[in-house]
Amino acid sequence: MYQFNARALQHLGCGRRHVNMRFKALATLLVVSLAAIAQATMTVDQLVSFIRSAISRKNDDRQVAAYLQKVHLSNRLEDRVVEELQGAGAGPKTVEALRALRDASASLAAAPAPAATPVYVPPPPPSAADQKKALADATDYVLNYEKNLPNFICTQVTRRYGDPGTGSFRAFDTINERLTYFDHHEDYKVITRNNEPVEVSHDKLQGAKSSGEFGSIMREIFAPQTETKYAWERWGRLRDTRMMVFSYRVPLSTSHYHIEVQEKGLNIVVGYSGLIFIDNDHHFVHQITLHAEDIPSDFPVQDLSIKLDYDYKKIGDAEYLLPLQFRLMSREGRMTVKNDVDFHLYRKFGTETTITFDTPPPISEERTKETPIKK
Repeated sequence: MYQFNARALQHLGCGRRHVNMRFKALATLLVVSLAAIAQATMTVDQLVSFIRSAISRKNDDRQVAAYLQKVHLSNRLEDRVVEELQGAGAGPKTVEALRALRDASASLAAAPAPAATPVYVPPPPPSAADQKKALADATDYVLNYEKNLPNFICTQVTRRYGDPGTGSFRAFDTINERLTYFDHHEDYKVITRNNEPVEVSHDKLQGAKSSGEFGSIMREIFAPQTETKYAWERWGRLRDTRMMVFSYRVPLSTSHYHIEVQEKGLNIVVGYSGLIFIDNDHHFVHQITLHAEDIPSDFPVQDLSIKLDYDYKKIGDAEYLLPLQFRLMSREGRMTVKNDVDFHLYRKFGTETTITFDTPPPISEERTKETPIKK
């Protein structure tokens, strides 16, 4: 029920009178400020800045024109500048005063040309030999990645969202899992769903899910039998580290990437393409993007993409590049599903290892966003 409140309206009226008084006070201060500026000698650049500010503040045309009558320019005002200010919204009286300044300054030296805006020119791409070496080093790193990892456990937090076609995602659920990496094998144990304990295996979770983030995805890309095609893309920067960014493509004929719809008993292999971020110093892989291709038109999932980020984490006395965040996006009909998977609390595995399952806050997008490279 809507209620009309006369007392509130009276208060509102009082507030309006108070605001009007404040506006008058501010206007008085502005007049004093403008007068002080106008009495000084001005360059054309200062004049242009002054007029544009007056236009944006919607200052009175007559008042601005009166101030301009006291202005003395230190260099020549060109007719084109007057026309530009007129086109920007200067009033007729202001334009008349500007033309008077134009005539009065006709004998002065021209205003200096504005300084050229520096144009950033990225460094040239590496030589073909350097690109080849970077990819060869990255291949060696990836193919030996899993065997060089220690045994550990961590917390995997999966936040799942859905958009039914409205352009806005809503949260489905948040799943906490204990992820154990032992003898080069990943094992998942679901601990809570929406902070409530559950007894369900990772494989039995309904909805979109993923696994293999620790090495199998990038190993598949770099495996020689996959016959991945690479091309130089650009220089990039992740987490304040310069990256060599390569595009890649894996054809359906050599792919082993599966999309499974468990509820319907469907499983297909698709081709895919994406980007690989390799650091310039060590040639390690820090980010992978993947977009599925060659999906049959009658398959339920019609679009799928992932982004996987690795960052340095300390386990024991050593640091390792380990998954930081994994994002999966898939579309079935009008419904788009998004999984944001964060990895926290890496610990060395042992018989006395303990881990808490309070849900940590989401990892900031700033940690995984590419930023402009620096010179």
